[in-house]
Amino acid sequence: MKAKVTWINGRAFLGESGSGHGIVMDGAPEAGGRNIGVRPMEMMLLGLGGCTAFDVVMILEKAREKITGCEIELEGDRAGEDPKVFTKVKMIYTFKGQGLKPAMVERAVKLSSEKYCSASRMFEKTAEISHEWKIVEA
Repeated sequence: MKAKVTWINGRAFLGESGSGHGIVMDGAPEAGGRNIGVRPMEMMLLGLGGCTAFDVVMILEKAREKITGCEIELEGDRAGEDPKVFTKVKMIYTFKGQGLKPAMVERAVKLSSEKYCSASRMFEKTAEISHEWKIVEA
């Protein structure tokens, strides 16, 4: 896996993935940025959410659950001193579908966090991670 980050100007950077996709990252105005892109540490949270979402949807589909939607809200706390690593992350999953079985949803979340989600495994080195989930009937 490869990636490249190129400085645009100020505190703005262009991130390019090895698969050919790009994203603008920027800092807050008080740090010299222009607020034209996502913050790098926000990208970390987004990566964690994307990684676990990929897992849980695939696990539920393989279990033939009738999932029609998945949303994960992430709340992260960071250390007060440098390096300001994440110290706590709360993930709140909302699953939509028809007749989703709570036991299967719980199993999917657990399998993602404990086995499949590489980002979760990295985050847990510095952060306490908690998971909540709910099912909304579609």
